[in-house]
Amino acid sequence: MDISEKIDDSIGMIELKFKDCGDLVRRKFPVGEDRNIEVCVFYIDMMASRDVVEGSIIKNLMIFARNAPPKFDELKPDAYMGIKDGVVTTAEIEDESDLDKLCDALLCGDTVILVDGFAKGYVVSTKGYPNRGVSAAESEVALQGPKDSFNELFRVNSALIRRRIRDTNLKLIQKRVGLRSKTDIGIMYLEDVARPDVVRMVTERIDNINIDASLDCGYIEQLIEDDWLSPFPQIQTTERPDKTASAILEGRVAIISDNSPQALLLPSTFGVFFQASDDYYQRWGIMTFTRALRYAAGCVALAMPALYLAAAVFHPSMLPMPLTFKMAEARRTTPLPAMFEVIIMDLAFELIREAGIRLPNVIGSAIGIVGGIIIGQAAVEAGLVSPIVVIIVALTAICSFAIPSVSLVNGYRLSKYWLVLLAGCFGLFGFWLGVLTLLIHLVSLKSFGIPYMFPFSSGELNGYDDIKDSVIRVPLFMMKKRPLFARPGGEMRLNPPETGNPHVKE
Repeated sequence: MDISEKIDDSIGMIELKFKDCGDLVRRKFPVGEDRNIEVCVFYIDMMASRDVVEGSIIKNLMIFARNAPPKFDELKPDAYMGIKDGVVTTAEIEDESDLDKLCDALLCGDTVILVDGFAKGYVVSTKGYPNRGVSAAESEVALQGPKDSFNELFRVNSALIRRRIRDTNLKLIQKRVGLRSKTDIGIMYLEDVARPDVVRMVTERIDNINIDASLDCGYIEQLIEDDWLSPFPQIQTTERPDKTASAILEGRVAIISDNSPQALLLPSTFGVFFQASDDYYQRWGIMTFTRALRYAAGCVALAMPALYLAAAVFHPSMLPMPLTFKMAEARRTTPLPAMFEVIIMDLAFELIREAGIRLPNVIGSAIGIVGGIIIGQAAVEAGLVSPIVVIIVALTAICSFAIPSVSLVNGYRLSKYWLVLLAGCFGLFGFWLGVLTLLIHLVSLKSFGIPYMFPFSSGELNGYDDIKDSVIRVPLFMMKKRPLFARPGGEMRLNPPETGNPHVKE
């Protein structure tokens, strides 16, 4: 529906749309040489910057009297440009005649200017949402490297990425998701590096989203992932702009969302969830050791409770004799089967972890430490569980904290119970059956066309070059090619001279 040339009719149409909306601000006043031209300014309080609205729009319109023609129906194009480009001193101003689009602009924080006798409105960019500014990363702490993180403002997040990649090939496709929320979504990628089929697939999946509201990038992740039944994440999330920029430079696609302090990175493989930002800021030797330690911690977090059950209940002969006697003595007074011991203690630690997250930081850390000690000690003294079970469950929890990605840890938490159930019922046979089913599932997964277990499987697709940045991390000067995420022809990222020092350009 288009607005009317009569300003009172247009005002009535907008106010009808915003009926019972007390935060809509309206200011109507005359301008022109004879003060016979009525102008009305609309904006939503706290969504638009009051300084910009008052200083660059209302103030300039009120002093626009000397050179304004008396009637707008006599305007020539050059005279019309006078009010559009010479009065409103903001960089972004557009004409719009559609009522719904004018209302959408108001809801986005823009200001709408209506002029009597003109069947269009000016849309002026005056966004000024309240925000918490750029703060340090909290969930992805790095010892070395940048400390800034995303916040909830869409333009701030895109600027943090563009600040790191000053290349015109860095594209930002902007879309809106949510019939009611109309959330701004940005798809960022390097045009000459990212795979066109991946960009097209991402764009199509976002276009096919039909939902009332998208309040966080987690909505987008769940609606565009390949296999929603899998407990393992197929899209990586991060709050760090440097990590996002690094992923884009590898040929991956980043999705940023308004109101969300995180970005989505895709395609994602199993190995990227074990990578941290400071892996590339420190020397390769210690980082290779640290990354191998993370993989070992992941294996322990997934398999240790199930292996304990299989060895203690079905195959005690696998253990040294003194350890077998100690475990038997510890379990002599416990009334519950070993599988129920492990499950009960693990669920108790999960409850403590959840309580620590929901409580304030100071109280949460105290609950996590004191609660774990008290519950574990009390359970052992009461004879409900054996001390070895408390040790195993605690070690499993510690190892899970060594994995950088919370999404992957959540997948491990669910898969762990599958292995515990099979090992508690069938021993080592059940354990290896569970491991085999998990491996089959992981190998069958794909993330936007990329094999999930790459480069551990299908490594030949990139000449096994991605092994250099998997469990190990070779020196940077040896990582000449981008990972499989990059398009054919855009793989090279480091071109050292063929002779001489590989670290120095000739």
